[in-house]
Amino acid sequence: MSTTDYDPTSFGSACATRSLGDGTFTADLRHEWSVGGHPHGGFLVALLAKAAVTALAERGEPPIDPMVVSAEFLRPPAIGPVLLRTDIRKIGRRATVVAVGLEQRGRSCVEARVTAGRLPVRRPVWSDVPPLPPEPPTGAHTLSGETSEGVFHLAKGCDVRVDPATAGYLDGRTGDPPRIRLWVRPRDGEPDPYFALLAGDINPPVVFNLGRFGWAPTAQLTAFVRTRPSAGWLRVLAESRSVQEGWFDSDALVIDAQGRIVCQARQLALSPSP
Repeated sequence: MSTTDYDPTSFGSACATRSLGDGTFTADLRHEWSVGGHPHGGFLVALLAKAAVTALAERGEPPIDPMVVSAEFLRPPAIGPVLLRTDIRKIGRRATVVAVGLEQRGRSCVEARVTAGRLPVRRPVWSDVPPLPPEPPTGAHTLSGETSEGVFHLAKGCDVRVDPATAGYLDGRTGDPPRIRLWVRPRDGEPDPYFALLAGDINPPVVFNLGRFGWAPTAQLTAFVRTRPSAGWLRVLAESRSVQEGWFDSDALVIDAQGRIVCQARQLALSPSP
């Protein structure tokens, strides 16, 4: 991709990596894919998965997709250049495993294991999909500009609509359950498995509904990609099962326009104080 073709608001462009030829890659973390001054965690997960799959392609392996990403967030990287180190741990017929580390200025920031393979294409034998409208309802809140975590710069690259009925914090309420429904799609192109990974972390922290506002950094996130998403809106249901002391869990279920589960993400994060 030439510099004249590069568009920082394009998800595909932002995930681009440059190979150094030895299993390492460089990439630029852009402010367009950050919240406040911090690169978005879901974007980092997608970038790590992209580096892993690219390393396999350079080795001559057949095209495959990310199926699982398990990431440990050690320290937040800054906007700017990063180094991605890959280590292929297993080549398998059904599942291949690659370790990926994201470094900046000589310090490890995120470490992950990526399991890659061929995503299912047939309809599931059984699935439990909650009823969510395929498109945002009238009056849905467009997530953009200043938020309780800082400026939501991702609005430049993706369209995010929040159901205000499930986001009481938008109207000043603080007693609603930590559960939020929203819809997301890229502004450029259609969702792919990497964008599905981003969608698994796109929601505002669900503890906002409890009056806990501020930055909620992720400590650990594991995401499953279940199938390639179809064109159109991705529906997301994010909810917490437990908010205890300084921690909370957050589960996100991502459903595509055909009503299929395309990503399941679970994370443990630090909760802002009330």
